[in-house]
Amino acid sequence: MNYDSKIYVAGHKGMVGSAIVRELKKRGYKNIVTRTRYNLDLLNDTKVDHFFQKEKPEYVFLAAAKVGGIISNRDYPAEFVYENNKLQTNVIHSAYKHGVKKLMFLGSTCIYPKLADQPLREDTLLTGPLEPTNEAYAIAKITGMKMCEFYNKQYGTNFIYVMPTSLYGINDNFDPKHSHVIPALMKRFHEAKVNKAEKVVIWGTGKPKREFMYVDDLADALVFLMENYDKSELINVGIGEDTEIIEITKLIAKVVGYQGKIEKDLTKPDGTPRKLVETSKLDALGWKPKVGLEEGLKVTYKWYLANYDKIEKS
Repeated sequence: MNYDSKIYVAGHKGMVGSAIVRELKKRGYKNIVTRTRYNLDLLNDTKVDHFFQKEKPEYVFLAAAKVGGIISNRDYPAEFVYENNKLQTNVIHSAYKHGVKKLMFLGSTCIYPKLADQPLREDTLLTGPLEPTNEAYAIAKITGMKMCEFYNKQYGTNFIYVMPTSLYGINDNFDPKHSHVIPALMKRFHEAKVNKAEKVVIWGTGKPKREFMYVDDLADALVFLMENYDKSELINVGIGEDTEIIEITKLIAKVVGYQGKIEKDLTKPDGTPRKLVETSKLDALGWKPKVGLEEGLKVTYKWYLANYDKIEKS
């Protein structure tokens, strides 16, 4: 990419898309194109085609997707498979049709087989049953990756597809019904501090390990890959190390400033013992993460406080 190349970031309002825009601007890219869902309905193939015909983006980051927590995935599988398939098909096909030089499609590690060996290697995709609670989302994402692969094979496109690990950071979702571990805990500890609660209860033993990547590190890696990676092969993006949930919990309490007790509810399940991606492909290219967990949590909490009223009203 040149600094004046026209770059379209689909999903720029989300946590990942907004981080990509920040990273591109930080690196000096000046011609970034974005559209809100109200300005461009990615489910409408005619409107998407017209957008590509008119704007003629040279590079595309496809970070737009319908996402949700376990409850949403469980209750609305038809919507998850339809909307994700529809929007990604429209963008990928229009990118091919209108001569986009390079497109990046984002997957998610939750689409690896439920019982895949740890750490998760790229070649384990499609080698076993999926996690039932997010099967519809996973099927759609796998279809998007395969679509990129097949377009590369048949049409000679340069569509790359990457698999980010679990994320946190600015613009995360703090809704208690839909948020992931870090924003959920951050919100609970903040409220416990404000309300002077004596204890915060967490589920299980706290021994399971999780890998968490700060979203601006991800954006740095994604732009790096857009500049340096051209293979039609899936590539994991992560930090290559994981931490026990209890240690993450203690660190969040420290960052928030909560000084009460942390109590474990051992009647609740631990969940998957470990979730870590294998990053040898990315490591071989020379990319390394820059933001440590505590540093990333501090930035995230600062953003949460600055946007607290807006978050609570949403």
